[in-house]
Amino acid sequence: MAKSQEISVAQATAVSLGAIIGAGIFVLSGTVLSLDGAYSFLSFIYMGFVSLVMAFELGELTSLFPETKGSSYSFAYEAFGSQMGFVTGVLMYFSYATSISAIALGFGSYLVRLIGFGNPVSFAILLIAALTVVNMVGVKKAAETDFYLVAVKVAVLVIFIAFALFISTRIPNIYSHFEVPKDPINGFFQSSGAIIFAYSGFQSVATIASDVKGGGKGAAKAIVYSVVISMVLYIAVALSMVIMAPTDSYAISADPLSVALSFARAPQFMMLVVDLGALLATTSATLATILTSSRTLYQMGADGLLPRITAKYDQKRDVASTGVLISSMIGVITLFAGNVYVIVAISNFGLLFSYLMTTLAVIHFRRKGMVASFRTPLYPYLTIATFGALLTVFFGMPKEALIIGVITTLVLIMAYSLIREAKREVPEKVRLFERRNGKA
Repeated sequence: MAKSQEISVAQATAVSLGAIIGAGIFVLSGTVLSLDGAYSFLSFIYMGFVSLVMAFELGELTSLFPETKGSSYSFAYEAFGSQMGFVTGVLMYFSYATSISAIALGFGSYLVRLIGFGNPVSFAILLIAALTVVNMVGVKKAAETDFYLVAVKVAVLVIFIAFALFISTRIPNIYSHFEVPKDPINGFFQSSGAIIFAYSGFQSVATIASDVKGGGKGAAKAIVYSVVISMVLYIAVALSMVIMAPTDSYAISADPLSVALSFARAPQFMMLVVDLGALLATTSATLATILTSSRTLYQMGADGLLPRITAKYDQKRDVASTGVLISSMIGVITLFAGNVYVIVAISNFGLLFSYLMTTLAVIHFRRKGMVASFRTPLYPYLTIATFGALLTVFFGMPKEALIIGVITTLVLIMAYSLIREAKREVPEKVRLFERRNGKA
């Protein structure tokens, strides 16, 4: 890529923050508070720590394979071969493609609240269509657009936090807002599932590592920076929301910051500022998620694991054109799956699976002695702890999502095996355990 077309570390960080902040703070923060009450802050810290370690791991793998565009899929493919790569890639792709709708639905909900009429789903479809065009223009333009959008929405969040601190001294018995849930353990696991989705946008940088100044090491820095910044903002905004309204006043809605301001009887200008900030946030998050999912689909096609049409790539504009179109179509279709929590639950299985494979890939390449320019600290202790923490998140997922995820995984394994064996004249037979001294 020409130097003029390279993306700076700051722009790459903005791409990641664009995906993280819109999905988390502006859309899912109310859901988390409604599920786990005052204990939700523990969930934010817990998942923030897990996401930070995942950022280190993803940074290490990105610095090893900066030319790949498939993020966790590419790392599973490089570490464990085609079958695990295929399963990880498809699950991860649909995770991101379906999350487009969750974020766009947040945009529609805030816009309806702002203008007072319309259908959130209709506005979400219009947003996806518009951002499909932006992504088709090219990754450089998309990154530049995200940089300015992120700067504005971070400023809006700072204003929101400042307003909460300003009114905190005027709220009688403010400690009563921090209500304890009836089932804190179950609430903790359920809210953790929503939060891990909220942090998920940092994978977007791994798909554009080859375009970032400094290559894989520059991309790794952007990934870590974005997770640290978002974790601080998440906790501060969640605290501000509880200052404004008791935790039981939040429901599973796509516009929780507006709910907080309404309960606190905030002045109209504050409502306007936050609603506009939310529109920008969900716009940039949708933009980044379309970019991430399209490049994952392209990489799978380029590796020969999907039909050749998915590997169509515009080198001049640096765009996975077919991937952008397919991802946007899936995003629109998923809008009709139900409320935002249902969509997130569907998306989370593939996301968690890809994280588990990322952790295993780090262990695999370390055992092979491969040295990356960016390395996960305190290996293997943090890596093992994170693997266990990711497994706990599955406990908070709805049973329906787990069943769908497990069945999908089995179907993918069967499909891969059938397609592969159909191309062979003789079935592949591999001995997993060798005989000893001529005996089984």
